[in-house]
Amino acid sequence: MIKHKNQRVGVFIDVQNMYYSAKALYGRKVDFGEILKTAVADRQLIRAIAYVVRATGEEDPFFEALNQRGIETKERELQEFHGGTKKADWDVGITVDAVRIGEILDVVVLVSGDGDFVELVEYLKHHGRQVEVIAFRKSASSRLIDACDDFIDLSADIDRYTIKGYIKPSTNFEDEMIGNSITERETEIEETASGDSFWIKPVEKRTVRRNQSSSTTSKKMKH
Repeated sequence: MIKHKNQRVGVFIDVQNMYYSAKALYGRKVDFGEILKTAVADRQLIRAIAYVVRATGEEDPFFEALNQRGIETKERELQEFHGGTKKADWDVGITVDAVRIGEILDVVVLVSGDGDFVELVEYLKHHGRQVEVIAFRKSASSRLIDACDDFIDLSADIDRYTIKGYIKPSTNFEDEMIGNSITERETEIEETASGDSFWIKPVEKRTVRRNQSSSTTSKKMKH
């Protein structure tokens, strides 16, 4: 795949898909700053947008960290339905933005492994855009990988693109992944009540007790 410095690039980041993929596969969290560097690849960045879910109201440090890295955020509230089902779907929003902003781009970089974006990729390619996908191969849709012009497997360099020491890995990967989409069954994750602890690295130590207040010692944010 030819990449040159004059290409105008837009990066669209499906944060939930990336977060749950890294958790289920490796028990780690994602370093979105490093992913952005790889996505841009010394080309002209026009827009970089992360689509995020506001679940607890304490995610502001994470949003601020993304902004500091040159990534815009679009937020959506987590919706809870009858029976306790929770959902926050950004598929339509990402698709609309990629089509709309894609009119001024040469390259669209989709940071997601969600197979629901296959039709979007095909549409963008049909309209002359180069489409690149960044995701974890094991959790990415094979159809999405085949449809794009270039696929970058984050699993090829886990230490660069993920952050150690945060999340207990899933004991059953298939429970986390359904049809190449990431489920929203995260009420059982033991997280501290701190926005940056949810996505941004690193913490040195965390002590958690379910149904009790948890404490988090010193945190360091990667710049």
